[in-house]
Amino acid sequence: MGTVMDDMPGTDVVTLAIDGTEALSAASVTAVAQACDRVERSPGARLVLRVGGTPGPGWTDGLTVGLVSKWERGLRLLERLPALTVAVADGDCGGTALDALLAADYRIATTTARLVVPVTTGGASGTWPGMALYRLARQGAGVAAVRRALLFGEPIDAFRARSVQLVDEVSDDVPGALAAAAERLGALSGAASGAELAIRRQLMFDAGTTAFEEALGVHLAACDRVLRRTAAGGTA
Repeated sequence: MGTVMDDMPGTDVVTLAIDGTEALSAASVTAVAQACDRVERSPGARLVLRVGGTPGPGWTDGLTVGLVSKWERGLRLLERLPALTVAVADGDCGGTALDALLAADYRIATTTARLVVPVTTGGASGTWPGMALYRLARQGAGVAAVRRALLFGEPIDAFRARSVQLVDEVSDDVPGALAAAAERLGALSGAASGAELAIRRQLMFDAGTTAFEEALGVHLAACDRVLRRTAAGGTA
C-alpha cells in the first residue's frame, strides 16, 4: 500500500492503492491513517482509493483479532473523513480491497471488477465474518440481493454490483470516469463542504438504527447549521 498526490480536475487528490492480495498488517492500518491525515491537512483535497486483488489460501495465518480491530478503526476514519472519497475497483476485489471499497462515498468499477467475500479454510471454513458482510448487507438493495455472496462467497460482478447499488458506475475509462465524477461532485469540494458531507454521511449511517424522535433533533440541528451558514454567506 502507498499514497501519492495525483491530478484530478479542480482539486488536489491523495491516492491510496490497496492490494487485496496482501495480508492485513500494521502497515495496512498505517497507510490508511496516513492517507486520511494528508487529506485532512489539505483543505479541499479528495481521497481516491485504487483497490483490487483478493487474498489467497492461508490468508488468515498469523492474523489476530487485535489487528482486525485496528483495521476496522482505520476504515472508520475513512467513513468519517471530512472529504469526498472515491474508490476505483479493478479485477477481483476482496479482503482489504473490498473493505476499503465499501467505505468509500463514490465507487467506480471496471467491467472486470468482481466483489469477492474471502473464504477461510480449516476448522472454521466459510466466508470471512468481518465487517464487509455488515456493509454489503446494509448498503446494497437488501440482504436477498447479496445473500449468496455473504453465505457462500459467490462473486458479485461489476454489473450486478451496479444493479444492487454497491457501486455507482461501471466504466473501463477510469481517467474519464474520475474526471466526470470530479465535475459531477464538484459542489462538494472545499473544506466547509467536506465537513458538511461528513455530517450528512453520519446522518445516513444512523438512519437505520435511530428512532424518529431521537433523529429529529440531530437533523434539525444540521438544518439550522445550513440556514445559519446561508444567511451569513457561508462563513458561519
